[in-house]
Amino acid sequence: MEQKEVQVSPFLVFFLIHGIQVGVGILGFQRIIIKSAGNDGWIAVIAAGIIVSLVIAIQYNLLNRHKNDIFQIQKELFGKFIGSLFGLIWIVNWIVLTVTVLRSFIEVVEVWVFSTINIYLFALIFVILIYYCLTGGFRVVTGICVLGTIIPLYLYLTFLFPLKYTHMHNLLPIWNHSIKEMSVATKDMALSYLGFSTLLMYYPYIKHAKSSQKWAHYGNILTCFIYLFLMIITIGYFSEKQISHHIWATLSLWKIVELPFVERFEYIGITSWVLMILPNICLFVWAAAQGIGRIIKIKQKKVVLFILLIVYILTVLINGRDQIDSLNHLTANLGLYMLFGYIPIICLYSYVRSKFKEKKK
Repeated sequence: MEQKEVQVSPFLVFFLIHGIQVGVGILGFQRIIIKSAGNDGWIAVIAAGIIVSLVIAIQYNLLNRHKNDIFQIQKELFGKFIGSLFGLIWIVNWIVLTVTVLRSFIEVVEVWVFSTINIYLFALIFVILIYYCLTGGFRVVTGICVLGTIIPLYLYLTFLFPLKYTHMHNLLPIWNHSIKEMSVATKDMALSYLGFSTLLMYYPYIKHAKSSQKWAHYGNILTCFIYLFLMIITIGYFSEKQISHHIWATLSLWKIVELPFVERFEYIGITSWVLMILPNICLFVWAAAQGIGRIIKIKQKKVVLFILLIVYILTVLINGRDQIDSLNHLTANLGLYMLFGYIPIICLYSYVRSKFKEKKK
């Protein structure tokens, strides 16, 4: 376990989990879910939230048993060489997630705010900001997650404006889609919660880590509630045919926000959303850097610079909606297999192995 001076209190896991789950994906998750589940999309949101809570519980079961991060656990279970190979997959996963979040957000800024934005300069400024944040260590990253959760909370109040135009009867009839359609929607929705895999890396940095599990679940519940709130409003406000034409349905809801001091609120909303994107990227880069540090003994600042250089190059090389969609598809599948496939299997293997050792003794 890490030294106490670099550890954080258990309740801060609430912000670490919620801060990593809510990012650029929440701006347009509705179209994908409604495509499969239609007006039953809100059921898929709840189902996915329950499944994610189960995976968080499985993660804690594994982490509490070994009292270490995923890299040390893999080395213990599979040996140094194979454990390090599996560790590389986690590092690639976190780096790809970083690029996905950053490039997707730049696309939103391009389409909604500045169509002639210089991607090279914008990405560079963002990368410098991330490096500055990460030089402060894990406690600073945790503080960014806290601020990224609390400060933008006012944005959710703006989604009350469309309520007077919503038709709640659009939610009816309930469950008029097949099990297969609901399963696909639940799988797609679960991908919107991705990011909580970083728990596998920062677990040793939590004081009395075992007691932090309830806070992790509370963070996931808040995320689920926010997604559910936005999904219900979207289903009530748009028709199924209309939503298929809105890539960023959440931003489209801001179009009707009328305030005396601003004509187009989406400009303020997108600008404020930087505070939600920053915790995502900082945690992913921090986790990837820590992972490389577990495999190769090297100074963290050098590792962070190396990762950010890769992130910058990949971000500016990706162009067009098709490439961004392909990147999102890759990220979704990789995260799905790692969290909902690999983690339960490794947890089961760890449990069986520990029981076998007990019997042998």
